[in-house]
Amino acid sequence: MPSPSALAGRTLCAIALLAGTALTSRAAAPDIALSGNDNHTTVVDGKPRGLPNAKPDNVSVIDVSSFPPRLVTTVDVPFSDIGPPMAIAIAPDASYALVTASTKADPASPDGASPDDRVSVLDLTASPPRVVQTVHAGTGATAVRITPDGTMALVTNRNAGTVSVFTIAGHSLSPAGTVDLGNPKSIPQGLIISRDGKTALVSRTGDNTINLLHIAGTTITVDPRPLTAGFAPDTMDLDAAGDLAAITSVGRGDGDVDTVSLIDMKATPPRVIDTVPVPSGPESVKFSPDGSMMAVISINGSIKAPGSVFYHDQGMLTLYAVQPPEPGAPTQAGRRLKRLAEAPAGGWAQGIAFSRDGRMILAQNFRDHKLIAFRWQDGTLTPTATIDLPGGPAAFATPWP
Repeated sequence: MPSPSALAGRTLCAIALLAGTALTSRAAAPDIALSGNDNHTTVVDGKPRGLPNAKPDNVSVIDVSSFPPRLVTTVDVPFSDIGPPMAIAIAPDASYALVTASTKADPASPDGASPDDRVSVLDLTASPPRVVQTVHAGTGATAVRITPDGTMALVTNRNAGTVSVFTIAGHSLSPAGTVDLGNPKSIPQGLIISRDGKTALVSRTGDNTINLLHIAGTTITVDPRPLTAGFAPDTMDLDAAGDLAAITSVGRGDGDVDTVSLIDMKATPPRVIDTVPVPSGPESVKFSPDGSMMAVISINGSIKAPGSVFYHDQGMLTLYAVQPPEPGAPTQAGRRLKRLAEAPAGGWAQGIAFSRDGRMILAQNFRDHKLIAFRWQDGTLTPTATIDLPGGPAAFATPWP
């Protein structure tokens, strides 16, 4: 077995080989996951608070080419837990990543933190990776996604009620406008961009709405027809084929069961086609690389005060099959979700990521600053390994969908 230092060098060399080379397919990208780790946020009686004398936030490179996965290296990058675990995006050629920070430590604030707007460009071809540019989006910059052709990035600004637009040349971002969603209190959170780059979906937790955006170069317009999935729509994902989107709805955060929905992206216009219950506080949703499964990780009351009737020690990871409706179902349209398995996933559960082959699922445990690696085999979801991280993990990204 190679030593940790040799493994780190091997993985970083693989990343460095991407420098200046346009990859012909996602399969050529290295088997890495990026975990964003927050060091300035904690929870007191169920409410987020900033930490005094906070250590720098950071991003860790995780090698997922074999089992168990391994921590390769960590670099300081402004980052925040506040918002959905969509604050990292890896470029189509895996040469760089974008990392947002929705909040920052602020001793002068009553809560110990204040809104941030930074977007960092992380060069993945450097050894170790390093921040090469910092730009500013809107207040509360949270979810970030890159268009499939790599020429543009969008950022949702949860405090400003807007979406920031950036053009991309090489590893450099340039501001290219702002999309006003018409309600400064809409709290835009989740974001996906279609595989053809012509449309995007934005979830609005503040007013229970999903917007369809039309993209024509840097001109982006809001479709007059909103989509409705549930109360407080939040985190989103898109399957590899681009046929289906998934979106969680986090409700009021008061212990009731919440939901996850499927959206048919090929319909004209796109529409919600299925909704199922999930444990309270679904923090992240992710399709498997082949699109046959979908995972949801839920906080499940694990940030409530221990004396609360809604407190549970563990978040929950739930796995669903994505399949055609059963014969005789009331409707034969689209796809349906069928629950396969569920397992405890640590306190203050956050992001999830699949390995490239879909047999390993990484779950972020913010409370204990760990990643939990689950194996999906023979119909069983089993936790088999953990990784200690230098901060509270709260966002994931991989080079594959």
